[in-house]
Amino acid sequence: MFSSLFCVCLLNINDSLAAYSQDVGLHSTHIRPTEDIFNANDPRIKEDIIGIIMQYLQDEGYHTAQAVLYDETNVKWKEREERTVEAKRLKKAILDGDWQEVEKLCTKPLVKHHRSFLYSIYKLQYLEYIERREMQKAFTFLNKRLKPLEHLQTNPNEFKDLCYLLTAKSIHEAASFKNWEGVMAARESLAEQLQNTLDFETADRAGNRYIPPDRLLTMLRQSVAYQIEFSRYHPKIAPAVNSLLENYTSFVIPNAVGTTFQGHQSNIKCVEFLGEEGRHVVSGSSDNTLRIWDTQTQECLETMEGHRSRLWGLSSTVGGDYIASASGDATVKIWSVKNGKASCSTTLEGHAGDVYSVCYHPSENHVVTGGYDKSVRLYDINTGTVVKTFMGHQLAVTKTIFNPLGNLVISGSKDNTIKFWDIVSGLCIRTISSHLGEVTSVDINSSGTMLLSSSKDNSNRLWDVRMVIPIRKLKGHQNTSKNFIRARFADNNLIVGGSEDSNVYIWDQATGEVLQKLRGHSGVVYEAAWNAKQSMLASCSDDQTVKVWLYDEDVSYI
Repeated sequence: MFSSLFCVCLLNINDSLAAYSQDVGLHSTHIRPTEDIFNANDPRIKEDIIGIIMQYLQDEGYHTAQAVLYDETNVKWKEREERTVEAKRLKKAILDGDWQEVEKLCTKPLVKHHRSFLYSIYKLQYLEYIERREMQKAFTFLNKRLKPLEHLQTNPNEFKDLCYLLTAKSIHEAASFKNWEGVMAARESLAEQLQNTLDFETADRAGNRYIPPDRLLTMLRQSVAYQIEFSRYHPKIAPAVNSLLENYTSFVIPNAVGTTFQGHQSNIKCVEFLGEEGRHVVSGSSDNTLRIWDTQTQECLETMEGHRSRLWGLSSTVGGDYIASASGDATVKIWSVKNGKASCSTTLEGHAGDVYSVCYHPSENHVVTGGYDKSVRLYDINTGTVVKTFMGHQLAVTKTIFNPLGNLVISGSKDNTIKFWDIVSGLCIRTISSHLGEVTSVDINSSGTMLLSSSKDNSNRLWDVRMVIPIRKLKGHQNTSKNFIRARFADNNLIVGGSEDSNVYIWDQATGEVLQKLRGHSGVVYEAAWNAKQSMLASCSDDQTVKVWLYDEDVSYI
């Protein structure tokens, strides 16, 4: 009863979120953050990063941490720190009109043109005497303080006008001070002048560029605004971003077909979003080809030929520049799709039979594969050689993945088991044997704490990786005979997967309940892929189509 109510509540929450979101589609133009635009190894960029971090530490009062960073970057921090503290005290004294404190602080030069700045301070003090009509004090101050600095006046008649004010009725009568706005405005202007002078001279002395105030926070706000702008669903009410550890995503649960891609001449066993942006989808078919589709224009951008047998599995790099494809021709091909043009850059050989699975290592320099020959193989992409072979399964290996750290390989097999392999030693360090049918897929969440497995015992199961114990079983779909029905982790504690009943299923990870059953395919759904950035789902099927699923407020759930 509780779990049913929980799911109803979650669906209601999604309805509420969707009501405050507007589907704006993908932007027609998009600049990718490549090294051509921003090279983090550029020495000037590195200096800027260090400077921005030090500015933030100073603003937040982390002076010890700032001092350590200054030491490590060979910057004379003591001089700057003392100067900054003195400058803050001087600005406060000016704004408070505490001229005795100002006099005390000005005994040590803070700015390059110290005497010119002293003239500005004395001029303001004198004008305040005039404003308060303390003419005797003003006369004494003029002769004692301002007269010796007369040559530093900002215009030729300024000192003459200062003398004239001793007999004038108002400060505004003097031509040099006709725009006088009062004591507080003048103090604020002087404090701002001090800050600007210090900023300029600090940059000049250090040989660095001027860092605008709150630069780190400004850039972070710009980054979040960019992420919101380039998400598919724009919030109608500005969202509150409470974490910077993950990119902003607009969360809605898809409930309707957005696009159907047709073109393959046989069933489609695998589908993958090309990179993180959600603009392109790549599919692999039993017609021996891969196709790249544009989710916005609905075009087939590329048809990639070269395999001599059906495609079983796909994997792409985070940036979407490379695709790895596993085929029944016993090879894995690496495809470059940079600059919108696809070409096969490497063919990896070594398996003795169908290759069912391929997955990129987090470093993107290696891939792990599994196949009909019962082996798991680790390839170096740059050399095209097998680095390590993991043997131990009794039947074909159906799925291979890495954990997020990249130090473990996890494999599922037709022998009903899941194995964990140490990537360095090549040893099997753990085996799960609880499934009653062939394991058709495995996936691991982004934190590496939970494992998801699919099996022909008609279930998907969640496992605690550390304890190696089952957490819950996900049911409702059909997975008993076809090669291969697969499931994956998705955003916001969702799980998505295919089914032999032609539906795409979305489960709630916390309860195991079915949140959404997406109808639209007319054949077995083998796989579903989730794009967090666009809250978009792609699925592939026996019906020779790829479907992209979106949220439609006019369509009801389940």
